Amino acid sequence: MNAVSVRVPATTANLGPGFDCLGVALQLYNVVTVRAAAGSWPDPFIAAAAQSFFRRADRAPRAFAVTISGDVPCSRGLGSSVTVRLGLIAALNAFYDQPLTVAETLDLVVQLEGHPDNAVPACYGGFAVSGRHAHHTVSVEPAVKFVAVIPDREVATKDARAILPARVPLPLAVENIQNSGLIISAFLARNYRLLKGAFADHLHQPYRARLITGCEAVIRAAAAAGALGAFISGSGSTLMAVTLDRAEFVAESMKHALCAAGGGAAQSLILSADNEGVKVL
Repeated sequence: MNAVSVRVPATTANLGPGFDCLGVALQLYNVVTVRAAAGSWPDPFIAAAAQSFFRRADRAPRAFAVTISGDVPCSRGLGSSVTVRLGLIAALNAFYDQPLTVAETLDLVVQLEGHPDNAVPACYGGFAVSGRHAHHTVSVEPAVKFVAVIPDREVATKDARAILPARVPLPLAVENIQNSGLIISAFLARNYRLLKGAFADHLHQPYRARLITGCEAVIRAAAAAGALGAFISGSGSTLMAVTLDRAEFVAESMKHALCAAGGGAAQSLILSADNEGVKVL
């Protein structure tokens, strides 16, 4: 085997109140290709993932060449780092005749990421709820559309985490738990109308909104256009709406609101959920 290519879906995480535990895989992809090659690994990000694989697989480290292609933008809250880490580790695993199970591969990626909300859906596809020691996934029906408005500006994950408070008032934390429960119930029961009004959050969005000009206006515009609701995708800057109807109108309304609020230019995508997860091509 001279080369292995692996396709990994983008993800939208948190879904508002489900901070670091809820996520959905999307039909937007990066492809990671690994080839045998002489030399070293110039990128520390790539090297760290590769070294974690070789340690866990009990294989002697070897040099390789890697190429990354696809449509998942960097630092936009769509799980680009997971597409690279999971894609690389899954490609190396295939290259070395599968010394790791899928669960072991996922465990490595979660360790590197520091949280499972993007890694689990990227690995297995669909909607995922993840805890420290377990996770559960379920497929998402094609009728559910995810409308992504992607501003022409990045938000670094470390900045988006640094701005968060150490504590929130108990009533607000309780509301987060209630909304997270409704979101989980909606996806498990495929009763997606339960999502309406359930994306409100008090743990991270009010603070991260300061990093995304026009954030609150875009979220309001999505709801006014008929979406079930909207939220900051991951740590941003992408703003994501979920809708069962009029996806194109929702997208245009969100982009108009962003521009009117001074948020500048943005790309919009209308996506379905990916129910396959990571795939060796």
